[in-house]
Amino acid sequence: MARPVWSGTLSFGLLNIPVSLMSGERRTDISFRMLDARNNAPVRYERVNAETGDEVPWKDIVKAFEYDKGSYVVLEPDDIKSAAPESHHAIEVEGFVDASAIGPQYFEKPYVLVPAKKAEKGYVLLREALASTGKIGIARVVIRTRENLCAVMPQGPALLLLMMRYPQELVDIGEYNVPEGASGDYRITAKEQQFSEQLIETMSTDWEPDQYQDEFRERLQDVIKQRMKDKGLVKRHEEEPAVAENAATNVVDFMSLLQQSIAKKTRTPAKKTANKAEDEAPARKPAKKPAAKKAAGKTEKKPAKKAAKKSSAKKTGTKSRAA
Repeated sequence: MARPVWSGTLSFGLLNIPVSLMSGERRTDISFRMLDARNNAPVRYERVNAETGDEVPWKDIVKAFEYDKGSYVVLEPDDIKSAAPESHHAIEVEGFVDASAIGPQYFEKPYVLVPAKKAEKGYVLLREALASTGKIGIARVVIRTRENLCAVMPQGPALLLLMMRYPQELVDIGEYNVPEGASGDYRITAKEQQFSEQLIETMSTDWEPDQYQDEFRERLQDVIKQRMKDKGLVKRHEEEPAVAENAATNVVDFMSLLQQSIAKKTRTPAKKTANKAEDEAPARKPAKKPAAKKAAGKTEKKPAKKAAKKSSAKKTGTKSRAA
């Protein structure tokens, strides 16, 4: 069974739905390894200093930004951490827009939102509300160290989360020389327009994704099977992940939460910001304590190891003298 990419809550207004984020795509590309033809040993990639040709250990590698050709500014780990978003386990819907208002170029990668146990009611409530209104939710989610823009939309019985591109990641179409203007500007006749539309009608069909297959991959797989017909295949078995428990259940008073959310949205922006700051401030404090304890534990262990090494060195020196 597939493992969740992320687990947390999907929230809109005061409603919080415990969910897991499952991958909505399956990579079917055939990957290859590079081998040495002389003995079929894997070829290893090494980190080599461009000037000396020596291999560089990971501990000596730093990250830098090349602001000009051959000119760099080195960044410390704390510099990068200061820019990273706070790691939280919530997909916070910031607003709802018409599904047709967003162009296809903004959507990038699909995920499936799966509700936790006893959270089905809130899940179905949001799914049906989105389907009936024709809206999709625009939200943000932090995965690893990056904050991603995303959209929550219904698809059959499921809620999908689609990763989105920021506007800065898209190329303005105006940068390319594409033909603008009406068909008359390009001397397209009414007959040509009519016949092209008629051809489209005759070629129109229902969307059946199963009839489209990656034929190159299938042929390549046949070639690989032919090469390894005398050898067995090794399959990896993945363990079934434990389902995370959550306090939210189907018996939550959804009407009360929805009414409070609507009332909250009608207040002034100043009150909103103040309430949000009060709600978020206490939640961030406990997260810092475990990190401090771990750091303290590490600093205590280091001197003990050094002392052990020194005592063993003295013992060895004493034994050699005695001999």
